[in-house]
Amino acid sequence: MTSKPEAMIVAAQPEAAEAGARVLQRGGNAVDAAMAAALVQGVVDPQMCGIAGFGSCQIYMPGKGVHTTIDFHGKTPLAATPDMWLDLLEGETRDGFGFVLKGKVNDIGYNAVTTPGSLMAYQEAANEFGSMDWADICAPAIAQAKAGFRMRPHVHFWWTHGADFGRAEVADRLRFSNTGAQIYFRPDGSIKKIGDHVANPDLANSLERIARHGADIFYTGEMAEEIAADFKAHGGLMSLDDLRSYRTTRSDPLKGSYRGYDIATNHPPGGGIMLVEMLNILEHFDLAAMGHNSTGYIRTVCEAMKAATSDKDRFVGDPAFYDVPVERLTSKAHASDIAARIKAGERISVERLDLPPEPKDTTHVAVVDRHGNCVTMTHSLGMPSGVISDGLGFMYNGCMAVFDPRPGRAGSIAPGKSRFSSVVPTIAFKQGKPHVVLGAPGGTQIVMGVMQSLLNVLDFGMDMQNAVSAPRFSSTSNAIDITNRIPGYVVEPLEREGYEVIRSPLTFGIAAVHGIRIGPDGRMDGGADPGHDGVALAV
Repeated sequence: MTSKPEAMIVAAQPEAAEAGARVLQRGGNAVDAAMAAALVQGVVDPQMCGIAGFGSCQIYMPGKGVHTTIDFHGKTPLAATPDMWLDLLEGETRDGFGFVLKGKVNDIGYNAVTTPGSLMAYQEAANEFGSMDWADICAPAIAQAKAGFRMRPHVHFWWTHGADFGRAEVADRLRFSNTGAQIYFRPDGSIKKIGDHVANPDLANSLERIARHGADIFYTGEMAEEIAADFKAHGGLMSLDDLRSYRTTRSDPLKGSYRGYDIATNHPPGGGIMLVEMLNILEHFDLAAMGHNSTGYIRTVCEAMKAATSDKDRFVGDPAFYDVPVERLTSKAHASDIAARIKAGERISVERLDLPPEPKDTTHVAVVDRHGNCVTMTHSLGMPSGVISDGLGFMYNGCMAVFDPRPGRAGSIAPGKSRFSSVVPTIAFKQGKPHVVLGAPGGTQIVMGVMQSLLNVLDFGMDMQNAVSAPRFSSTSNAIDITNRIPGYVVEPLEREGYEVIRSPLTFGIAAVHGIRIGPDGRMDGGADPGHDGVALAV
């Protein structure tokens, strides 16, 4: 949608976007709206995100001189050891976003959970940068949880098609806990259908407790003790010490540039380092002259994707545990060398144990308010663990599945360590002012979808809705994945050159990008990826 509103919010769920819009209408700022929307997202998309998840948030407040990122990645429990699952390794997903172990011990159940950061980050952002009381920010999610929600198409799609290729089925995750078995299924045992009502009174109660007592109840208080007791009773790795010791990471954004635009994104273990590297490479090519989604365009962009993926696999991990060469990987010189190799016809190789890709489950919210404050936040459960502690109502993340069970690698397991995540909340600036505010869910494809949508705006002049709606492709292995709206005659020359091209049956995919474009006159247009259920609302 296009208008010249005072504010705009875009989210992957209409209920969440409306909750944030109502906050903006009441005079709340972008942070208030984003955090209220995020809490509602955890109610109406309970396997995409929630208070027991992780993510990354970028906040820009020009009037206060604030430009910061809050990273709240899940942390490996302190009881974990680097080689605890080495003898269980069966393979790696083709896109590099997870490992398949015997018994799926890293994928479903209590040992799949990392110490969550989402709730702490929501409240930190609200307390430090918001203008409303925490209880007021929680109120929309509490009301939504009390009312329940009607099953939307994308929630149903994920519940029925969200796992394959060696991963635990989503139905098994949904019925893993007593709560899930009761609220996500019909009386005949089948998964609820589109339009069915989902009620979760335990979640409403938990959110009310959190509204009264703040995030401390979850990390150090009564709820923390309930969580720890449940994990101990079920042999889980996470303990009360893990909850009590959790901290978010605050930093200035990772900076890059592209054709005169300044790019602000997140640091490792987030995906921003890949975004900056790929943009640096592609700056050496006249993409507009190639033509959008032409054969040459797809070939060139995919080689840049493979280069960044290969570098990520070898060099990017939690910088608190691994010396990530950020300066080298984001340098123009490194990109120039790779671009020269691509121009010479070289194909970049991505080494990987070959299994098909992991499904995607995450969500995003982007907000711009009347003061020019911008928030872009991607948050997730990873592939959800299926665990819901009795009486609490929320599902925990399943982030242990992405850690490498082989010791001595960038992504290996270590106590208190965060995994790599492709989440990449990003703002592109034009002459010092925000021009594009965007991000996406989508597993390891997040950074690929965000980059293509950004190129659609910066190189091809698309408005935000067209930018997020255009057909996408990806190469996070030596194959090229394409969505079904890319014509065969475009990729057939690539197949003749020896590329493996894998066509998705889906018309949308390769992440689900949501964003806001701001023109020099302040006019905004928002785009919600049509592959999900979201909406952009002008206020």
